[in-house]
Amino acid sequence: MRVVGFCGYSGSGKTTLVEQLVSRLRLAGERVSVVKHAHHDFDVDQPGKDSHRHREAGAFEVVIASDRRLAKIREYEVQAVPTPHQLIAELCDCDWVLVEGFKQADLLKIEVWRGSTGRPVQYPHDPIIVAVATDSPSALPLPTALPLLDLNDADAIAAFLIAQAVRHEYHPPHDFEPEAPPADAEPARRDRAAARGDAGPD
Repeated sequence: MRVVGFCGYSGSGKTTLVEQLVSRLRLAGERVSVVKHAHHDFDVDQPGKDSHRHREAGAFEVVIASDRRLAKIREYEVQAVPTPHQLIAELCDCDWVLVEGFKQADLLKIEVWRGSTGRPVQYPHDPIIVAVATDSPSALPLPTALPLLDLNDADAIAAFLIAQAVRHEYHPPHDFEPEAPPADAEPARRDRAAARGDAGPD
């Protein structure tokens, strides 16, 4: 498995680039997965659906499957912030994992920078950024010896990734631990059940 992150401020074009790279890498015969950082209140479920009702009833995880796809929704009973390594561990075997966001993660990353946003760059302060994808290289506020990739040329960026594949071989950190419910999740579950009036005996 190879892993590469894509960091940059909102509006820089990370999502568009990752979307394009998924299709380019698929055309090259690669199996691609995506890990994306989202806002705290995001949801992929719909009120009224069976899975949403199960979550509202207090299920910690709901797994939904058909003959075409599978989805797992985990409801944190105590606020938690999973690392990208924990999210990668949830994935099935694949050739590439494209990680969008998580700009502080200890993963090799490509910085996505669009001159029109007026936002600062990260590469001077992040030694594991391996390249900069930009639409305006001459406008970069600080010089760099990093490869400069054309943000509007997804084919060239995909070719860069494939050429750098060995560099992106993934090895979890030596202190990595898979995601697990926080130690105080069970008391929190009981508190929620009590609030609903359906707490049973311990």
